Amino acid sequence: MMKNMNGSMTEIPVLTIEQEPIELYKILKLINWVSSGGEAKFVISGGQVFVNQVVEYRKRKKIYAGDIVEFDGNKIKVGKPKLVTVHRGNSTKSPDQ
Repeated sequence: MMKNMNGSMTEIPVLTIEQEPIELYKILKLINWVSSGGEAKFVISGGQVFVNQVVEYRKRKKIYAGDIVEFDGNKIKVGKPKLVTVHRGNSTKSPDQ
């Protein structure tokens, strides 16, 4: 949660990623805060992006679940990757098959 302009608490949107870590410039592209990877790298190297309230200049900075990314008045929290369970083995068939 974070405080907004009038002092009340607001939720930070969560971006669930498929795999961590993810590079910082890819997050900016993924959530459409920029239109291209080149633009993402430009704004990062220009000191316009914050990770956990610290200016980040590394375009390929590894971002993990729990990190908060800020750019141009927007904030997003990176969520844990979703786990997918794949069951393999014997399939269950009815006696009629």
